[in-house]
Amino acid sequence: MGTLLSVNVGMPKDVPWQARTVFTGVFKEPVAGPRRVRRLNVDGDGQGDRAGHGGEQRAVFVYQIDSYRHWERELGRDDFVYGQFGENFTVEGLNDDEVCIGDRYRIGSASFEVTQPRVTCFRVGIRMNDPRIPALLVSHHRPGFYFRVLEEGDVQAGDEIVKLASGPEAMTVADADALLYLPGHTRQQLLRALRIPAFSPGWQASFQALLEGEPGSGNAGLAVSSPPPAWAGFRPLTVTAITPESDSVVSIRLEDPEPAPLPAPRPGQYLTLRVRPDPEQRSLLRNYSLSGPPDGGFYRITVKREQDGAASRFLHTRLAVGDRVDVAAPRGTFILDHTQAPVLLISAGIGATPVLAMLQALAEEHSEREIWWLHGARSRRDHPFADEAKALLAALPNASARVYYSRPGPDDVEGRDYDRAGRLGASALGELEPPRTAQAYVCGPTPFMDEISAGLAALGIDAARIHTEPFGPAPGQTPGIAAAPARVPHPPTGAPGNGPTIEFARSNLAIPWSDGYASLLELAEACDVPVRWSCRTGVCHSCETTLIAGEVAYDPDPVEPPAEGSALICCSQPRDAVVLDL
Repeated sequence: MGTLLSVNVGMPKDVPWQARTVFTGVFKEPVAGPRRVRRLNVDGDGQGDRAGHGGEQRAVFVYQIDSYRHWERELGRDDFVYGQFGENFTVEGLNDDEVCIGDRYRIGSASFEVTQPRVTCFRVGIRMNDPRIPALLVSHHRPGFYFRVLEEGDVQAGDEIVKLASGPEAMTVADADALLYLPGHTRQQLLRALRIPAFSPGWQASFQALLEGEPGSGNAGLAVSSPPPAWAGFRPLTVTAITPESDSVVSIRLEDPEPAPLPAPRPGQYLTLRVRPDPEQRSLLRNYSLSGPPDGGFYRITVKREQDGAASRFLHTRLAVGDRVDVAAPRGTFILDHTQAPVLLISAGIGATPVLAMLQALAEEHSEREIWWLHGARSRRDHPFADEAKALLAALPNASARVYYSRPGPDDVEGRDYDRAGRLGASALGELEPPRTAQAYVCGPTPFMDEISAGLAALGIDAARIHTEPFGPAPGQTPGIAAAPARVPHPPTGAPGNGPTIEFARSNLAIPWSDGYASLLELAEACDVPVRWSCRTGVCHSCETTLIAGEVAYDPDPVEPPAEGSALICCSQPRDAVVLDL
């Protein structure tokens, strides 16, 4: 069937890369003699990024000598050595277009099962000294694959590879890789993949997401994307009502000037507003969650006045009924699901805004789902939507509520205005024991969301069922990069560019584009804007970002385009002025 040509191991180490330090285990070296393979690894080997590599489902990475020869021809190189692609086993045979997910093999005294293709990231490009490699491995259908160790044992170069069993559905590694990463995710093929139990849980979840994805939503198996926006860029909407909700919160109703019904948002989405409090200064961009009924034909946003907030102060004190405001279409991935699972709507302070829209939607459809409304505020004076939420909950047959006041006022009555004095935190969740099968939606200050998310996970609720909505910039994700002190986003050093303006909406930055940057990602990094990425070549969609306004071009082209209204910032450049939700 095949032969094990080399066993390669290497412990993670710090590697310099683009003026940064990467902690990676991609550098493997051949070893002589027998080597023990254990459930999680080969003796002497390690992974730097355990989120993307390693673990029981990805214990051993396999790459084929046939692919070595292909890349030598394709890239015009003759400097390859065993371990060149970061693999543990270099093999003769077992090509990606022949080996199937779920196939089982014996090598030496150990036995293995194929679990998934390799997820390529930028670090294999570092090892190959060629940043194109992550995309090329996918587009050329030569990713390599991972083994799960079924039986621990010893292996060594020269061992024969014996096939023990064939996986169900006979889906090759190359076909599985293409099904996730390349266009053409047919329902028949996705259902076929989901019938293969050997697939790692992550890949199963990705295929399920693709199966449930909506047209225009991009590759739902790789990125949770906002549904396509109802319009591009900004359009003027008219302010038709301004309503106080608490001492520091107002709701603003927006309608089409025509008038005509506005496109329905999804429950939990937000609007981006462009306001200009000072005519001498540039416009400000701010995101505000929608708090009204999704199919009302109008939009309602709710704004808390921040002490030093120029935009919120303008909206609270200078905006008037009849004014027009430039508004981008509803966006966001914090969206109520369509299942019948129990739903937890958990918020603190102004974080009630998006979950109230979800409660509105549940009430409109007379949902029979089990609904939990958990909210924390300081007191009645700081408790927006108190009466509105009560009325909505009363109309739902299986709804219950718990309201916590951390500093009840002298006129606040327990049992009428709130249920318990104290903070809504992880300890409160433990007392309530919410259902483990619930979909949880959590919004509020970042420490609150972190605590609640950890508390829900401790109660046994799967991380995939816990959804959060940050108001400011989302945390960055830069796998393997050494931690550095956080910096407030800022203009880049050096002479400013002379290209179109790039606005980072959440970071309050507007920067002229310079052709000295290869991508929008590089500009964002130069400004210390929090970003997320992994492959940097348009494969993994980790960098997929909402494109609020403007158009981008791609170089290199991504292997599959992102969702409508989104951009892959790792390989895109602006065609004109661009607004990104970063």
